[in-house]
Amino acid sequence: MSDPITTTRHDDGFTLIESLIAMAVLSFGLLGLAQAFYLGMQHMSTSSANLVAREKAREAIESVHSARDTRTITWAQIRNVADGGVFLDGDQPLNAAGADGLVNTADDEDAGIERPRSPGPNGILGDDDDEFTPLTNFQRSIQILELDPVNPDLREVQVTITYTVGPQQRTYQLRTFISAFS
Repeated sequence: MSDPITTTRHDDGFTLIESLIAMAVLSFGLLGLAQAFYLGMQHMSTSSANLVAREKAREAIESVHSARDTRTITWAQIRNVADGGVFLDGDQPLNAAGADGLVNTADDEDAGIERPRSPGPNGILGDDDDEFTPLTNFQRSIQILELDPVNPDLREVQVTITYTVGPQQRTYQLRTFISAFS
């Protein structure tokens, strides 16, 4: 006589609780991925303004060093206006350099807000359809500090660019030293 074969059925499958937990884990992972994507897109949208801020800060530092090297102004004038120099105090609009070739000085108002040129619809720079974008959402501050009263031949130059990108206000600061000797 043969034994009847007993089969056990495994029709259990997933329970509702297991399915809900799996969906929660999957949702958590997808939300993290969506946030990473959002932050990446936000960073990409600000990269152009960040580049402008960095380059305008470098331009200001080079302007100060160039003025010293070419003797456009004297060492005594490489100070802020409050200290008897030529560089305006506090945040200033991002004006183009005036007749003296230095940024953030009194003659910059005549030059007006900087307006970088970019190629127009035809993609050729320097023709009639070029586009100009005024940098009205940027401000620049140049602060020149005496480091040590014992050594008056060394100063610190701090350039701060403050700008707005969408709802966020950002700041880029560049610091360097300058001596009376080139």
